[in-house]
This record gives sequence, structure tokens and C-alpha cells, in this order.
Amino acid sequence: MVKQIKCMIVSGARPNFMKIAPLIKAIERHNKRDKSSVVLDPIIVHTGQHYDEEMSRLFFRDLSIPKPDYDLNIGSGSHGEQTGRIMIAFEPVVKKEKPDLVVVVGDVNSTLACALVASKLNIPVAHIEAGLRSFDRTMPEEINRILTDQISDYLFTHSRDANENLIKEGIPEEKIFFVGNIMIDSLKMILKHTDRSTVNKWIGKILANRNLQTDRYAILTLHRPSNVDNKSSLRRLLECLHEISKEIPIFFPVHPRTKKQIEAFGCEQYLNWIDNGRSIVNLNGDGNLFGLPPLGYLDFMSLTKNSSLVFTDSGGLQEETTILGIPCITLRENTERPVTVMEGTNTLTGNDPSRIFNAFCKVKQSPRGPRKVPELWDGQTAERIVNILIGRDQG
Repeated sequence: MVKQIKCMIVSGARPNFMKIAPLIKAIERHNKRDKSSVVLDPIIVHTGQHYDEEMSRLFFRDLSIPKPDYDLNIGSGSHGEQTGRIMIAFEPVVKKEKPDLVVVVGDVNSTLACALVASKLNIPVAHIEAGLRSFDRTMPEEINRILTDQISDYLFTHSRDANENLIKEGIPEEKIFFVGNIMIDSLKMILKHTDRSTVNKWIGKILANRNLQTDRYAILTLHRPSNVDNKSSLRRLLECLHEISKEIPIFFPVHPRTKKQIEAFGCEQYLNWIDNGRSIVNLNGDGNLFGLPPLGYLDFMSLTKNSSLVFTDSGGLQEETTILGIPCITLRENTERPVTVMEGTNTLTGNDPSRIFNAFCKVKQSPRGPRKVPELWDGQTAERIVNILIGRDQG
């Protein structure tokens, strides 16, 4: 007799999309090849926490994620407001579907909100990317991580230090499963298709028009409140990166919220803006810091894999650059992914210009090259998760 497990998979923000895509594909593969014992029935819920419809559509397209069964359309709001609205919208869905398991990923407000709803309804919770800790409780994501882990029944970790964090916090070892990094599953999948992207062609044309090398550039991503919500911090960062861009061009796909802050604080002059027609529409001074429209995952990873350097305050990009062997300067004081510093290409600088310049100078002296790949970052994480969920492998 075939056992069916109804598995509700929750995604709320763009970083979540990269983590659910390989899981859904692994479930599909399992169901096709093994119909005799256990079948997983996925129900996809998109909370709409990241409410930019075009960006969501691009990521779902690039990652071949099926259309969500439920789209809660939550939108923006304060942390408390957003978390509460997600819980209110998610609870009736759970009561209607009666899943056997709710899977949450990452550390956004949707992660905690949906885990809380499931836990209160006595439905087991699986947390992918459990155990990550920055040890900075001023970060909302850190609170989400800690609380989600406390109420989860399956804690899937991507590094040994994450296991250690959970054990120190009193999580029973039998709930903890070291499975590797599911983001790398998505990365390896998308790298096979980057030849479909035309982003490097038009980037090359822009560089050629500016009489710059077409094979040497950096990438910037910026969205953390500590960097973009304070006028002096944002101005200081953009001034610094504007100066660095005189030595190496920097391409900056601008998060919609970050663009809003740049405009509100009057910092547009530090960027050369490129429009959706992929032509420079506003040229400012002698720097080569180019503000781009947001990119889908395929275009972004195509641009990243050919870059010489990455500046970021995101989490996932620290991991992707480690695998790609690209130097990464993280504009944060801490990271919940210390393995990328210990074994990878990552350097922490905060948003202090002198530290950023020093890190940049070291990168110039050290050529790009392969680094040690962390354990189980092999593109097979989703398969291991599925095997555990069906009871085939206890980790």
C-alpha cells in the first residue's frame, strides 16, 4: 500500500525561491521512480512577502517552479504587521489542506510565521537552513532563525557548525540532519543554462562604450536595513564604491526598496543608471558604478560567474561566490555563514570605507582561484532531504 505524505512547502521571498526549487524537483523525481512505498504530495504556498510581481515571475520562470497552489499576497509592512498578516492568511490554508508536514526555508518573516501556525496546529515543521547564527540579535533574521528552530521537528543544516549551534541551544540531536547546502543545488542547476542569458553581451557593450575592459568587473548587491535605511551609512557606502569603481567597474542590480532609499536620501549622483532598455540614461561623474534594474536568477548568476569580485550584504551570495571561487567582500560586521570565511572566499568589512578599501586592495593582489568546497555542498542536498522525509535515511 502506498503511503502519501501531504507536504506543504512555504516560500515568501526571493532567497526562498532558490531553496524550494531543487526540493520540488527532487520530490518529482522521487514520485516518478518510486511509486510503490511513499509518495510526497507537494502543496506550494507563496506568501507574497516579496511583493514585486515581476521579480517573483522571473525567479519562478528561471527556476522552473510550478505556479503556487496558494498565493497569499501579503505585501510589505513592519515586521510585526507582516508576520501577523502571514499567520492570519496561512492558518485557514493549513486547516483546509490538513498537511502532514509544513516545510519552511531560510529566515524571513514568512519562515517564522508559517512555522508558528503549523506548530500551534500540531503539524510537524521541517526547517531547511536550520542552525545558522550570526549571534547578532539586532538582525530580525536572527530572531526568526532562533524561534523557528525551537519549534521545528526536522532541522536540516548546511554545515557542521550549524549542528553545533543547535545542540548548544538544547535541540535534541535526533531532530538534526546535516544534509548540505540546498542553495548549491540551485546554483549547479542554473549554471548549466547561463548560456541562454544575454546579460553579459549588453554589459560588454556598455563597458566597450566607456572604453573599459569587457572581461573585468565587480558586482554589488545591497539591501540590509543597517546599510540602506540610514542616510549617512548609505551615502558613505556609495561614496566608497563610487571611488572603487574608478579602478574596476561595478554593476549594481538595485533592489526596489534600496532604490527608494537612494532616491529619498538624494544619493543618485553616485550611480550611472541603466534603464530596462539596457542603455545608460543618467551619467554621473567619473565613476563606473552602474545601477541596473533588478535581474532574474539566470541573468544574475550569468553576470556573477563572469565577475572578478563581489560586494554584498546578502547571505546566499557569500555561499555562491565560495563555490565559484570569486572573492567576496561582505558589507556586514558578522555572518550567519562563517564557513564561507573559514573555507571560502568571503571577507567581512562592515560598511567602514577604510576596511572595504583594504579588502579591495588585498583582492587585487590575490588572483581569483578555487577554494575548498565545504562538506556536502555538492548539489545533492534536496535528494538527501527527500530521503529523510520519506523515512529512508535518518541522516
